[in-house]
Amino acid sequence: MSSLVLPSRLPRVGTTIFTVMSRLASETGAINLSQGFPDFSPAPQLLERVTHHLHAGANQYAVLAGVLALREAIAEKVGRLYGASYDVGEEVTVTAGATQAIYTAIAACVRPGDEVILFSPAYDSYAPAIELNGGTPVFARLGHPDYRPDFAQLAALLSPRTRMIVLNTPLNPAGTVWTAEDMARLDELLRPTDVLVLSDEVYEHMIYTDGPSAGRHESVARLPGLRERAFVVSSFGKTYHVTGWKIGYCLAPRALMAEFRKAHQFIVFVVNHPMQCALADFMQRYPEFADELPAFYQQRRDALRTQLAGSRLRVLPCHATYFQLLDYSAISDLPDTEFAVWLTKEAGVAAIPVSAFDPVVDPAQTPRVVRLCFAKTDATLVAAGERLRRL
Repeated sequence: MSSLVLPSRLPRVGTTIFTVMSRLASETGAINLSQGFPDFSPAPQLLERVTHHLHAGANQYAVLAGVLALREAIAEKVGRLYGASYDVGEEVTVTAGATQAIYTAIAACVRPGDEVILFSPAYDSYAPAIELNGGTPVFARLGHPDYRPDFAQLAALLSPRTRMIVLNTPLNPAGTVWTAEDMARLDELLRPTDVLVLSDEVYEHMIYTDGPSAGRHESVARLPGLRERAFVVSSFGKTYHVTGWKIGYCLAPRALMAEFRKAHQFIVFVVNHPMQCALADFMQRYPEFADELPAFYQQRRDALRTQLAGSRLRVLPCHATYFQLLDYSAISDLPDTEFAVWLTKEAGVAAIPVSAFDPVVDPAQTPRVVRLCFAKTDATLVAAGERLRRL
């Protein structure tokens, strides 16, 4: 056996919490509301188009930037929803999921010594991607329970070393959204700088806000001043219930996309060809699918909340995504990771501890909050509710 020891470039990183909790759910027979994936099938029309393109010969490499018809469909959607124009030849790239797009944008831009500001709690892939490319994550706090950006804090964190700001709206795990006023303040704050923006918008079609702007997603792409400095990332997996396909996309102005593609070609080169073709067909034939998604997932959210009525779990506000935060302080004083393990083993429902998204805070000091995924069938939510109401 070799005695070689490789110094770790990520010494504080272990197996991702999503893998840990899904494995524990499988081992214990728990209902898995931890990892963010649906337990229902995608549209049969989409699957039919995959079969069609498998037999039609789309089984070799696609072009580097992605199938042209899919890039055209992406550009059309973004123009229709956000009033933003992206050139399909030079400013739209199909990626192997949103996580790859995020990593590639960071790899293309971040150099040793650069700082990248993250809003925390943050999706757990951001900081390791920065560290692997020699950068330093700098954390702006999103305070519990409203998880709103603090622009005075953000301004104080900006420095000559700041290369990029990573934002996530709608926010995983908290289900909050940035407003038009938030985006305008970010635009104003960054105007005198050359700081880049990486905007993770994978839950763009899952917003349940009320009022005059009900359901409106405030994409970075809406504001010309932000758009010219931004990589905007989204996910077909989230939108079309096909997380296992790992297909997403990135939008960026020409100069930024040129650097993105230099890295992209050596990180993944190209993306699954027949599924790209199928998505292009489906988007063209059923453009209303994404428009109907907010109502679909709001019904899922409300079904879970109905099941939790009468339980000792306190349901926190959820304005977006397919995740619901729950305060369990009336049930246990355990730190959230320990509680999530206990909940899986003893109650038979797997959840994600919010401290997994908050690497700079002692987990013992984090709020007593866990995250559940409600992208599930009625039967799954009913069964989970029955178990949780017993606590």
